[in-house]
Amino acid sequence: MVPLPARRALVAAALGAAGRRRLPPSASLPLPAAARPSSGAGGEAGAEGPDRGSAMLRHLLLKLRATGPVTVAEYMREALTNPGQGYYTRRGGIGDSGDFVTSPEISQAFGELIGIWCVSEWIAAGKPKAFQLVELGPGRGTLADDMLRVFNQLASLLSKCDVSIHLVEVSPKLSEIQALMLTGGKAQSNPEDKSAYMKGVSKTGIPIFWYRDIQDVPSGYSFYLAHEFFDALPIHKFQRTEKGWREVLVDVDPEVPDQLRFVLSPSSTPATENFIQPEETRDHVEVCPEAGVIIQRLACRIEKDGGAALIADYGHDGTKTDTFRGFRNHKLHDVLKAPGTADLTADVDFSYLRKMTQGRTATLGPIKQREFLKNMGIDLRFQVLLQNSRDTATREQLLHSYDMLMNPKKMGDCFNFFALLPHHRLAQPDKKNKPDSKSPLPPVAGFDELLLK
Repeated sequence: MVPLPARRALVAAALGAAGRRRLPPSASLPLPAAARPSSGAGGEAGAEGPDRGSAMLRHLLLKLRATGPVTVAEYMREALTNPGQGYYTRRGGIGDSGDFVTSPEISQAFGELIGIWCVSEWIAAGKPKAFQLVELGPGRGTLADDMLRVFNQLASLLSKCDVSIHLVEVSPKLSEIQALMLTGGKAQSNPEDKSAYMKGVSKTGIPIFWYRDIQDVPSGYSFYLAHEFFDALPIHKFQRTEKGWREVLVDVDPEVPDQLRFVLSPSSTPATENFIQPEETRDHVEVCPEAGVIIQRLACRIEKDGGAALIADYGHDGTKTDTFRGFRNHKLHDVLKAPGTADLTADVDFSYLRKMTQGRTATLGPIKQREFLKNMGIDLRFQVLLQNSRDTATREQLLHSYDMLMNPKKMGDCFNFFALLPHHRLAQPDKKNKPDSKSPLPPVAGFDELLLK
C-alpha cells in the first residue's frame, strides 16, 4: 500500500472535510442482513403492473412447450433482459423503494475511496499523460459521480493528465438517468461516432461517453470498474450424477402446467462438455461464460495498454455450489416464480475469473469488502464526516452507513474485491541484473496481502 502518511495526505486532499449526504437524515435502508447483490445494471424502481409476472410467465411457457427445456442461462436472459417484460428492461429497482440498495447508494465514501484507488494506481504507474475510467453497468451513475468529485478535488495533481469517463450501458433508460446525474442532463446523442452512442461533459468539465459494448471503448491506459456487474450475468448450472455431469435446465411442471421447475438434462450438453474443468471436485457447479469472455477482453487490454481492473461483487474463490437466487423488495424470492418481477443473481466465482485471464495479467484477491475499505482509509474518512456533522440525525445516518458497509454480517463479508493488473506492476526488482534498482514498487492500495497467482 501507499505508506500510511502519504495515504492519509492523499485521502485528505481528495476528500476534504465536507460530506455530501447520500440519503436524507431520516432515510432508512431496509436491507436484510445479507444485503442484495445488485448487478449494477438495474434501472429505476417503477410501478409494476398486476399482469407483469403473468405476461413473462406466459411467454416462457409458450417457448418451453415449443422448444423444450432451456438452460438456466437462457432463462436468466429472458427474465432479466427480455425487451418487453425483462426485469432490467422494465423495472430493476435500485434504492430503498426498489428491490436492492448498492454500496455507492449507501455512502459517498465508497465511491470516493474507489476514486482514490484509481489515482493511487495512476501515481504508481508513473502518472501517464491520460487515463480512461471505464465502468461496466454504471447503474444510476452514483459511483462515477463520487469518483468525479475526487478527481475534481485532486485537480492540481491531475492537471497534466487527460481524464475521460467511458460508461458501458445497454439500457437507454439508465443512460438518461446517468446523464442527468453526471452532466445535469446536457448529454446528447452522438450519431457521427459509430462506437459511442451518447456523449457529454461532466459538471466539472470531464468528457463522458456511452457505449453498448466494452469492445467499442477506445484502447488506451484505463481503469475498468465492475461494481455488482458480474453477478447478474447468465450462468449455466451443472450437477454431478452417477452417469456423469448433467446440466440443470428449466422446464414446465407437468403436474402444475402454469408453473416452472428444474430438471436435469438426459445426457451431456455442449455446455457440460466445454465448461466443466477436469479437476473439478464439487458436485454442483455454476459457470458464467459471459464473465469469462469479458475478463479475457479486460486482461488483453490491460496487458497491451496498461491500467487495471477492479471488480467488487458477491462471490467466492471456487468453493460454493448452488448460489442462484432471486430478490424482490429486499427479500429472497423464488427464482422460478413470477419471472421478470424479481432480480436474479448468482455469486461470482473469482477462481474462474482468475483462470480466464490466461496469465495475461496478475490478479489480487478476492478480499472482503471491509478489509479493502479499511486499508483504503474508510475509518479516517468517517471520522472527518462525523466531526463535521452538525446534527444527531446526520451522525446516526453516518454510523448506520458505516455499519452497512463494514459489518461482517451485512456487506462487510458478503462483498469481495478482486483486481487485474499488469505483471510488471507487482514485479520484484532483479538485484543481480539491476543492483542499483530502487526499492520494490509499493503494494496495491486496498489489498493487505499480495496474492499473485
